[in-house]
Amino acid sequence: MPITVVGSIAYDAVKTPFGERERMLGGAAVHFALAASFFEEVRVVGPVGDDFGESQLEVMRRRGVDVSDIERVTGGKTFFWRGEYGWDLNSRETLDTQLGVFEGFQPKLSQRSRESDVLFLANIVPDLQIEVREQLPDARFVALDSMNLWIDIARDQLVKAIESVDCLILNDAELRQLTGKPNLVSAARDVLAWGTQGSGSARDGSAAGRRGPSVIVAKQGEYGAALVTREGFFALPAYPLETVIDPTGAGDTFAGGFVGYIAAHPDQGLSGDLLHRAMAHGTALASFNVEEFGTERIERLSGEEIVARVQQLSEMTHFNGAPLKLRG
Repeated sequence: MPITVVGSIAYDAVKTPFGERERMLGGAAVHFALAASFFEEVRVVGPVGDDFGESQLEVMRRRGVDVSDIERVTGGKTFFWRGEYGWDLNSRETLDTQLGVFEGFQPKLSQRSRESDVLFLANIVPDLQIEVREQLPDARFVALDSMNLWIDIARDQLVKAIESVDCLILNDAELRQLTGKPNLVSAARDVLAWGTQGSGSARDGSAAGRRGPSVIVAKQGEYGAALVTREGFFALPAYPLETVIDPTGAGDTFAGGFVGYIAAHPDQGLSGDLLHRAMAHGTALASFNVEEFGTERIERLSGEEIVARVQQLSEMTHFNGAPLKLRG
């Protein structure tokens, strides 16, 4: 099922203990699209300025990404972010943010993008997420990402946006902040409880038939990710790496792998097995992302490498669950 992603397209300047890049391709929509493109056709919606180069567009085109809905704003500058990571790469300091054309972003979706079966609402203003969601009322699967800023200053609108989607993807701290619950499981259960049935059938995934997400994904950085549904709980650790260079975009790359895998298997609904495999593919792609700066590793990645790493994840996380005899 084709995927439309709406979000930021950016230049990033990043410094880590292992090197730095002064101006590299970034943005949530870019990282998501490159990852999801391994599974399905992806259509990107987002703004860039006059300074955005043809070579950056070509990075996405080489992966088969449809860039026709990327809007070039005459006289504008592309969104720019500069940050520095600490030694363990868990702490990050934002040194500069220049919104540029992203500040006045009003998503313009072609008919082709509005016809996609799958939609990913990357981290943008909740009002815009709602507006875009309404343009794809028949999308069979819709996922949404957000951040602490919108929880702080636009919570009511964010809740409204969340209630219109099938899947919420946040990091565990944001999930706790959103709900006021002490841990990710209770927080996820709280969001799942928002769901009520509308006038349509929830089985078809339509906006009319569903109110509130049925799938919650909590990103946990170096500790992996957790999945909570009404049927149960599932978690995977991050793939163990000896060399981690730059975590920028890892969360969006994970989302691209997760949503992309679901989009590629429309006949399986949202079964537990499908969601677990989607988690594994998202985890594998995120692990490749952090091995080099920005999109550098994903640009060279092959499908065979993804398959091999997912298999390694499966082997690492499988164990014999036969009960042991315990004293007492």
